[in-house]
Amino acid sequence: MTNETPLEFGSFARPMRALVFGASGGIGIACTSILRAHPQVAEVYAASRTAEAPWRFSLDDEASIAAVAAAARAKGPLDLVFVATGMLHSADQQPEKSWRSLDPAAMARAFALNATGPALIAKHTLGLLRRDAKSVFACLSARVGSIEDNRLGGWHAYRASKAALNMLIRNFAIELRQRNPQAICVGLHPGTVDTRLSKPFQTAVAPGKLFTPETSAHALLRVVDGLTPTDSGRLWAWDGQPIPF
Repeated sequence: MTNETPLEFGSFARPMRALVFGASGGIGIACTSILRAHPQVAEVYAASRTAEAPWRFSLDDEASIAAVAAAARAKGPLDLVFVATGMLHSADQQPEKSWRSLDPAAMARAFALNATGPALIAKHTLGLLRRDAKSVFACLSARVGSIEDNRLGGWHAYRASKAALNMLIRNFAIELRQRNPQAICVGLHPGTVDTRLSKPFQTAVAPGKLFTPETSAHALLRVVDGLTPTDSGRLWAWDGQPIPF
């Protein structure tokens, strides 16, 4: 994968206004940087756990998400909401290799961060999307959240929480079609990216398939630029190919 194809953002109204959630993570940082450097993008609001008020938020704190949305609303309609959040493992939580490893607290945490948190972001930002031209709500998901594509099993909490996120994306897209027909709601699979999330599992990645955050973010934004309303409600890979739910 290369960054040779330029980002035009020709399908969006100009100047663009974007809001990135998770702007302190690898893909979030890269996405924010690319957007801020693009001549078609007028404003980029970077929301993260480490940002200054009013852009600081936590996925498990709805009030903080609502505060970010209120700050964005005051700036005007949004052309792009990019949710670059997610949790696969932590110091005390690793992906399960067997059903015998299932832990209710770990599962609840995975669902809170990978499904409920992004859903709350959608709750407070879908209504901020531009109505007179194309606008996009894009949320990082994962190929391993595809039920149809699952051939290996394992990673129960992560897979299930991402599958739940995919269903929420489909639900939101159906409702959005009625409320704002030009708006698009999709999930995005970034590939395997050289970030903290994938670090313990990189030895199994095929040569050439471990992407830098910049490469992945550029590819994902290129996918976003090419989306049309008929693409809404689906999961799209970094290379523009659809992934079954």
